[in-house]
Amino acid sequence: MTGSKDTTPKPNTPIRPKFLVLRPNSGISGDMLVTGLAKMADLSPEDLLSLLKKLNLGHCQVQIIRRSHNHVLGFGLESLVPEETNHRHLSDIREFFGQADMTPKARSLALEAFQLLAEAEGFVHDLDPEEVHFHEVGALDSLLDMGLAATLFDLLSPDRFVCGPLPLCDGVIKASHGLLASPAPAVAHLLKDVWVTGLASQGETVTPTAISLLKTFGAEFGPWPEMVVEREALIYGGRFLPNVPNGAQFVWGRGLPKASKPELSA
Repeated sequence: MTGSKDTTPKPNTPIRPKFLVLRPNSGISGDMLVTGLAKMADLSPEDLLSLLKKLNLGHCQVQIIRRSHNHVLGFGLESLVPEETNHRHLSDIREFFGQADMTPKARSLALEAFQLLAEAEGFVHDLDPEEVHFHEVGALDSLLDMGLAATLFDLLSPDRFVCGPLPLCDGVIKASHGLLASPAPAVAHLLKDVWVTGLASQGETVTPTAISLLKTFGAEFGPWPEMVVEREALIYGGRFLPNVPNGAQFVWGRGLPKASKPELSA
């Protein structure tokens, strides 16, 4: 697998931390995270499909495609997921990921993200997290996004994950519970301790899947770190917001080499 090549430092090579940087200019969603992480891992289409098969999602298919907006090239995720009417509880999510062929760390990340969502939805609807009935985020496409994102993040294993401010704006979101104000209540609940900024547009900019994954992955919300860039990609979601710079920038690199300390004279 391209993204799993040996990166063990050679003898006498200083260990430089691995940095993952995300600048979510117009927002972030689960499918955008999957796309960006796959690009940072430099996966081939075959590699990505191989990871998907390990999730045991049946006939689901996924591929990274080229997308363009305002003549600026980027990438997006195209997934083929069978329609279903099943809605899941947290116990169903645990059972699903328990049967998937994932590393212990990747499984733990996926389950922690769903636990965060269950707690947020439970707060919003005044329910115990175990009683939460997942609708959109319990569907196959969300299981795909959660499972692949957790797997890819574990594969990359960055030493630091630095994220820019999450853009928020007003608007209306269509959900199974009816029309919701943007940001959705569960997202708003999960925004505690998160750096946000206003966006002069309308609609959903941060999905529940995305915010739960960002917090699970331990994202630091702050400015760009000092680093040497090795790889970057502009990632687009499935829709474009008017009058704003669309897309999210993913960057992978290494921390700067530490200068050797000067010898103290006797």
